[in-house]
Parts: sequence; C-alpha cells; structure tokens
Amino acid sequence: MRKLIPSWVRVPIVFFIIFGVVEFFIDSGDKPAFIEYPVVLLFLFLVLLILIAIEAIVGALENVMLHKLDEEAKAKFLAEKESGFKFTWLKETYTKLLGQKPIEEEGEIILDHNYDGIKELDNNLPPWWLYGFYITIVFAAVYLLRYHVFDAGGQFDELETELADAKAAIEEYKKTAKDLVDINTVTLLTEAGDLNAGKDIFNTNCVACHMADGGGGIGPNLTDENWILGGGIKNVFKTVSEGGRSGKGMIAWKSQLKPSQIAQVSSYLLSLQGTTPANPKGPEGDVWVDESAETEAPAETETTSETEVPVE
Repeated sequence: MRKLIPSWVRVPIVFFIIFGVVEFFIDSGDKPAFIEYPVVLLFLFLVLLILIAIEAIVGALENVMLHKLDEEAKAKFLAEKESGFKFTWLKETYTKLLGQKPIEEEGEIILDHNYDGIKELDNNLPPWWLYGFYITIVFAAVYLLRYHVFDAGGQFDELETELADAKAAIEEYKKTAKDLVDINTVTLLTEAGDLNAGKDIFNTNCVACHMADGGGGIGPNLTDENWILGGGIKNVFKTVSEGGRSGKGMIAWKSQLKPSQIAQVSSYLLSLQGTTPANPKGPEGDVWVDESAETEAPAETETTSETEVPVE
C-alpha cells in the first residue's frame, strides 16, 4: 500500500478518518467538536504530529534499506514504487475487487454439476460485496454503542432542538415583520410616525362616516367612552379588520388595508378619545372599561380597639 499511495495522500486520509470518528462519537451540538471542546483540537493536533512522525520514520528506514540493496534490487524497487505512484495499480485493484479467476484458470473452480452442457463455477463472493457487508456490521456496532449505550442525542432530540430554534426565529422575525400582526398580537402604537400614518389612512377612508375630528356622522362618535363592539386596541383592530355589525355596520377593511395599516389607524382613532369634536354625535353602545387595566383595591384593614375595664 505504501508504494501505491504516496505519503502526502496517506496522511490526510488517515487523519480525516480519525477526525470523522471523533466527530461522530462526541456530541457537540451544532458546532464541530474541536471548537466546542479545545481538548479535542489538541488531540487531533497530536494525532497529526504522530502520523507525520510515522511517515518520516518509515521513509528514513526505507532509505536505509535502499542503500543496502544491490543495484538490480534497487532499480526494481524504484521501478515498482514509480509505477505505483502513477496509479497503474488501479487495474490490478479492480481485478482483485471482482474476485474472479482468469479465464485460463477457471478449470480449477468448475463444479461437477452439468445442466444440459451448462457448467457452474464455484466463484467466491466478490471482495467488494464482502467488505461492504463487514462495514455494515462495524457501522451497526458503532451505532449501537453511540445511541443505545452512550445515549447520544437521537432524531427526536434533534427535532425538539430544531423546533425550539424555529420558534425563536419566528418570534424574532415577528418583531420586525409588522404585517404579521393580528388580533392576538396587536398592541397600541404610540410612535409619532405610526400615528401620522394612521391619521392619513383615517382621512382617506374614514372621515366620510366619522368626520375629520372623530365626532361621528353616519358612523358613531369616536371621542366618547361608548363603544358598540368594544373599545381597546384589540376590539377596534378586529372591528376595522372584520367590519361592524352585519348589514348596517362598517365594511371589512382587511382586503384593502395591510395588518400594519389597520393597527396604525386603530391606534390613531383611539388617540381621539377625550378630545372635543365640533359637532359630536350622541353616545352609542356601552361604556367600555378595560378590565385588564383594573387594579385590585387594597384590602381594608380591620382595626380593633380594646377598652380597659378597671378592676375593682
């Protein structure tokens, strides 16, 4: 093998085989083992030094032996080494992997069976097939030790990790993707840019029914505390998105406005509460109270007074 494959090919091959085995047996998560555990990097470095040292020692021994050979033996050795380096060994290797006898030697493996003149050869299993079978046995043993003896993370663990990472990525994405907002995630916007954008949307689409100052016309007054379908950002967002009362309420704007725009206009019209319109419409609906904002009243403390009775 040494004369077939040069040292500059052998060393990387052996090193990466060892590297692969180390990575397979050490569970280091998403990072390579040599990054997660510096001792592994030190181990691989030592392995590389040992491989280089072995190649250097064996090469030196070959040179010593070469000087002891006579000219004919030396020439034969160098010729075989040069022939192997040129990869002329591929044909021989291919023939060996087939595991077949040459035609001129097939007489040695002919069986006595004769079926209408057809004879059978007693060929062995091809070495490539046999070695592949042995490899599967070794792989099964390694797999058994890794996952059933040393309890390495399996597919279910990887799935749970990936699901957790995906959930975190989605939550992070939602922070910047405003159009993913819905009734469950909408919050009251207070930034001047959002309120100005909401005002533009309101002036374009809502003033015909609610008036520019929110005092109401065909639609209800938006400046008082009464709401037909509930106040607060979530209820208002739902009303704007899905529409008002069936048959006589506001149309659904979800087909014309993006979720982020609905959140902006809902936040803007809530900012009109408490203002004084020029010609306010009478209250409609019920006074809406945000129950989530209510705080519990402090519990009353009972005070007792004791009256001392003089003892006669």
